[in-house]
Amino acid sequence: MAHRMVRGVAMTMQQPIRIRNTAEFLSHALALEREAAARYRELSRRMVDFGNRLTADLFERLACFEAEHAKQLEGKIVGMTLPALTASTSAWLDAEAPETTPLDSIFPEMTPLDALALALRCEHRAARFFGQVAATSENPNVRGIAAEMMREETEHVAWVEKAMAQAAG
Repeated sequence: MAHRMVRGVAMTMQQPIRIRNTAEFLSHALALEREAAARYRELSRRMVDFGNRLTADLFERLACFEAEHAKQLEGKIVGMTLPALTASTSAWLDAEAPETTPLDSIFPEMTPLDALALALRCEHRAARFFGQVAATSENPNVRGIAAEMMREETEHVAWVEKAMAQAAG
């Protein structure tokens, strides 16, 4: 497995990322951000049901950040025709978008730490996806946008880690 440094973050190159142009990248990024916002809102509702307002607020905050990212991306795509994503045309690292929380991972007995651990995995996957795009795209515009999105996802990792430490302590 090859490794490459992108802005100080080690990236493991598991497979080549097939994103060649800005429209293709924005299609991936928009799908990722919309899915993440929806899943974080679901996790927030679950935490409200469990009476854990602190964790619910964190998930709602993450949902808002992801929704804001989607809104910013929508501004970048005005006038563009984005390619439709399918399982065979996506450049995800595996079968699902990086921030997709598997629905079978959300369960009624989920503790706040369970939920935070799930969110942490998703944020790491998103940062890794954007980092790999930044490291492998031949398009300088795509590399720049992907590197910025990787930095934002890395910030989310730090927020979730902090919440996990508070929840465990």
